[in-house]
Amino acid sequence: MKHISILGSTGSIGTQALEVVRDNADLYTIDALTAQENYKLLIEQALEFKPKLVVIGNTDHFDKVKMSLPDFEVQTGKSGLLNAVNLPSTTIVLTALVGAAGLEPTITAIKAGKNIALANKETLVVAGELIMGLATSHNVEIIPVDSEHSALFQCLVGEDYNTIEKIYLTASGGPFLGKDLNYLATVSKEQALKHPNWAMGAKITIDSASLMNKGLEVIEAKWLFGLKPEQIDVIVHPQSIIHSIVQFKDGSMKAQMGLPDMKLPIHYALNYPHRITTSFPRFNFIDFPTLSFLKPDREVFANLGLAYQAMEKGGNMPTILNAANEVAVEAFLKDKIGFLEMSNLIKKCMEEVEFNVTSSIENFVDSDKKTRIFAEKLLNS
Repeated sequence: MKHISILGSTGSIGTQALEVVRDNADLYTIDALTAQENYKLLIEQALEFKPKLVVIGNTDHFDKVKMSLPDFEVQTGKSGLLNAVNLPSTTIVLTALVGAAGLEPTITAIKAGKNIALANKETLVVAGELIMGLATSHNVEIIPVDSEHSALFQCLVGEDYNTIEKIYLTASGGPFLGKDLNYLATVSKEQALKHPNWAMGAKITIDSASLMNKGLEVIEAKWLFGLKPEQIDVIVHPQSIIHSIVQFKDGSMKAQMGLPDMKLPIHYALNYPHRITTSFPRFNFIDFPTLSFLKPDREVFANLGLAYQAMEKGGNMPTILNAANEVAVEAFLKDKIGFLEMSNLIKKCMEEVEFNVTSSIENFVDSDKKTRIFAEKLLNS
């Protein structure tokens, strides 16, 4: 029986994780559920899964949640979030928070000796060196939940003594595959939110449309697998069947394949190192007689190039990239800027916000704050 705390239980990853738990009630117990805003769904989840602790991030909703769950321990704010990862019985923490908000809870969970099922790529983007160092010193496993990194993780099981020559992260291309700059200049948020293959939250869906999601995954892969920038490549694979590929020093390649369903990598992360029987739909080669691959267009989708620049620069530059992107996506979703203007905003922040190489949590938090202030200033100028 695994005891799980889920950070972000009302989001796309969180709700799918609870589907996995529901289908395997003899394997899992839910220790904690947390949400930032969606208190109604959080209440429903708590009544079904009966966690030891329920945390609503927005303090404005605390009374409503507490009144609806009189027999539960209900907390709020950052302290509640940190308590959720520190429960003595918890064996694995699924971090499914959106953006840099996942950094501090993940650090707390690692220091508490909890294994991490990581669905919050921004944690490694912002502070990859720090996080991986802590995981090593506290003997904690970080098991990726992103489909691409889960694929790489699975391909590398049993390959401890073999050298990676290169990895390929696959990208669907999103809703704007093949479009040019003139087309993207006028696209709406409604168009950007229509992903052809995956059902995800708004922020990650916009990131996918702009290829920033793939850029963040490139940085995440660097830290997860100890790679150099030149060892990481991105290829567009519209069918989303091959989730990623590892190429070894002898030239051989291993790929992980399957239908585009996030419950598969969630299932794997929660059960690692074991695989258990599922009722998920099976991939059939006859249904996909052609699998195609394309080179991403970095001139049209500038965010991918910006992410590589941030990774190569190092220091706090990935933090600046991530914070600027979060501000840009929020502004796009609120119709404050256009689709292409997101890249312009991010680029300006990378050029103007102070760069430094110090890799401390205080530095990352400070850089994140300064970038958001500068980005908001640009938006309002």
